[in-house]
Amino acid sequence: MAKEKNASSSSKIWWITFGLVCGATFLTRFYKVLEPDHVCWDETHFGKMASSYINRTFFFDVHPPLGKMLIALSGKLTGYDGTFHFEKPGSKFEGARYEGMRIFCTTLGALIIPLTFLTIWEMTKNLDATVIGTLLLLCDVGFLTLNRYILLDPILLFFMSCTIYGVFKVRSLTDEGLAPFSARMLAWQLWLGAALACTISVKFVGLFVVLFAGLRTLADLWNVLGDLTKPVSYTVKHLIGRSITLIIWPILLYVFFFWIHLTVLSKSGNGDGFYSSGFQARLEGNSLNNASAPRVLAYGAAVTLKNHRTGGGYLHSHHHLYPAGAGAKQQQITTYTHKDENNKWIVKPYDREQVAGVVLVRSGDLVRLTHAATGRNLHSHRERAPMTGKFMQVTGYGEDGVGDANDVWKIIVSGGKDGDEIQTVRSKLVFIHYLQSCALTTTGKQLPKWGFEQQEVACNPNLRDNNALWNVEDNVFDQLPKMSFEVYASSFLERLVESHAVMLHGNAGLKPKEGEVTSQPWQWPINYRGQFFSANSHRIYLLGNPVVWWGNLAFLAIFFVLFIVNSIREKRAQAFGRIVEGDSSLLNAAGWNFVGWALHYVPFWAMGRVLYFHHYFPALVFSSMLTGIITVYLLQSIKSYLSRELGRAVYQGATGLVVSTTVYSFHLFAPLAYGMSGPLANEPNSTVAGLRWLDTWEF
Repeated sequence: MAKEKNASSSSKIWWITFGLVCGATFLTRFYKVLEPDHVCWDETHFGKMASSYINRTFFFDVHPPLGKMLIALSGKLTGYDGTFHFEKPGSKFEGARYEGMRIFCTTLGALIIPLTFLTIWEMTKNLDATVIGTLLLLCDVGFLTLNRYILLDPILLFFMSCTIYGVFKVRSLTDEGLAPFSARMLAWQLWLGAALACTISVKFVGLFVVLFAGLRTLADLWNVLGDLTKPVSYTVKHLIGRSITLIIWPILLYVFFFWIHLTVLSKSGNGDGFYSSGFQARLEGNSLNNASAPRVLAYGAAVTLKNHRTGGGYLHSHHHLYPAGAGAKQQQITTYTHKDENNKWIVKPYDREQVAGVVLVRSGDLVRLTHAATGRNLHSHRERAPMTGKFMQVTGYGEDGVGDANDVWKIIVSGGKDGDEIQTVRSKLVFIHYLQSCALTTTGKQLPKWGFEQQEVACNPNLRDNNALWNVEDNVFDQLPKMSFEVYASSFLERLVESHAVMLHGNAGLKPKEGEVTSQPWQWPINYRGQFFSANSHRIYLLGNPVVWWGNLAFLAIFFVLFIVNSIREKRAQAFGRIVEGDSSLLNAAGWNFVGWALHYVPFWAMGRVLYFHHYFPALVFSSMLTGIITVYLLQSIKSYLSRELGRAVYQGATGLVVSTTVYSFHLFAPLAYGMSGPLANEPNSTVAGLRWLDTWEF
């Protein structure tokens, strides 16, 4: 009877605590949620993309589509019509129905807190550790700021939290001995599989939590295999069940999300040029959709040439010259990923301006390419390329098609033979400079502002350059019969594969824009520098709560020491045949959180792309949970060395100090999330000067 009463009392305390956490989450997340009423930080990107979905206009982005589709859906359902331009940070919404999208993202961001509570409880069954770990996230002003705007981050972190909870729920059911194909086990595994698919469908960094779930699943299967009371067939059933629910099911969902993405974005947009001619032929309004062109290339045709590099653009020129110090001061040649009249070239014989009748261009022919808009010929010489010194410069040279011998190129069909016809779209072409014996290529390097940040074109002495492949896309020549571009259109699977190639290429090549605030991985755990979300009179500054962040950093180090010490103790105890006393479940839970933190932080050190402060926040979830668990582990250890009364007093006093300090620090730094006005912290009479603990904090 007493046990039942204690269990009932504990359950009531648990629910009251959970209710208080949910209430505090609601209050802190939705307070001033619609302020400021202007575009903040990356809302300018994801708001535009939501508008594109609503208008069904194709665009290019480096992230998978699910998060952006959900933002668009929330906007559509709450009255947003997709007409606001989200031009730049600071743009006033002025009647645009942005509220639904912002509240949707905030709601998902808010749900992370109760999910964290449930996750720590599932790991430890310890209410104190659960409360402290959850409170650290609840009271982090940086976590609050990041999860209140029209961004992918709250959606990513929500699905990541669903995944972590699912991982440990499945572990608990496995430890309870639930049958592999029981309804409850399958339901939670399907939840976990769906969460995995959704996480990686928002951003590719979701792969880190997929790896985490994979490691935890292998550990579960290893434990099942080690249970000698069960036959090996029992482990095989678990393996089959998890292969279906955690591999096949997520893959199907992931592909389904892309099918929706490619079906909805059916109209041509400004992202078309990043994709192949076959991909573009599926987009309504694109020049290749429902269009026709001659099947083969003839002299005198006006063409566009598309590079075969992933995300490659069109061969392009304009009236501007290369500046001093960038080779000869002749007309610039670039690749450009958008459709433009400056992408058009006239194909001519190398030795005359025109031919009589219809003469087909064939592999092995010597040709000149004259830029249609400026009349200058495609030209190369022994000047160094502006960005890639080992390649030769490519320029526009001559007047009205009249130049010199350095304008002559040999056109070759890759994999073909001399005399082969040049087919529109299908033929992969290499242009070899006749005198310099180098291949026309694009290096993928972005030119400075003088080149309008377009891609460098150069001539590579290595004729086997994989990026020196081109195809004829537009082919205007009225004297040849035309055929429909429908025959070139890519299938869904081809578009799926190409979408990933272009996204991954774009992601790897992201570079900082001029004046943009970036950061390095070493700066993140120490909260070295924040980032402005809104720099107007209503200032919002993304910065972690220093009490939480520096505390987390200290506890990561403490855990590492505890892990080493405990491993030595266990090894020595085994040698002497003794049993190690203490609650190993807390240390085990902390260990998995350390693994999760490392998986979400360490890989960034190896990345060459541009990085930002907000990339650390998935790792913050794990480090906060670890801090809560290790805090209780240490207090329990200290308590065990003291008398019962003194131990209880020390435990409760220390817990109260941790909780009150965390809550007060949130109160102190809350203006960073809810909005600041007046002078900056480094200026006289600033109301937030006392919060500037580091000189690198710029609010």
